[in-house]
Amino acid sequence: MPFVCSATWTAKEGQAHLVLEALANLSPASREEPGNLYYQAYQDPQEPNVFRIFEVYVDEEAFKAHGTYDHFEKWALGQAIPALEARVRDFYTTLDL
Repeated sequence: MPFVCSATWTAKEGQAHLVLEALANLSPASREEPGNLYYQAYQDPQEPNVFRIFEVYVDEEAFKAHGTYDHFEKWALGQAIPALEARVRDFYTTLDL
């Protein structure tokens, strides 16, 4: 069953540009991961410090592998996450209906 992560990243004041740069590099690399089905980042036009990331993987193991890739370590852990005021992640499994 596909595994879904819906993340909300809120940048610290004055740090949105760092998050945006990280996502610009992280997004295309994440789409190339073997277990990734969909990866899309969004920026809230009303609250430019708020970013949402919608991710779909073939299964939970593929999602866990996502956190081990060099591009995740460099752009998410190394640049974006230190620039965040808040990081919220919600996880879902798809329904086969």
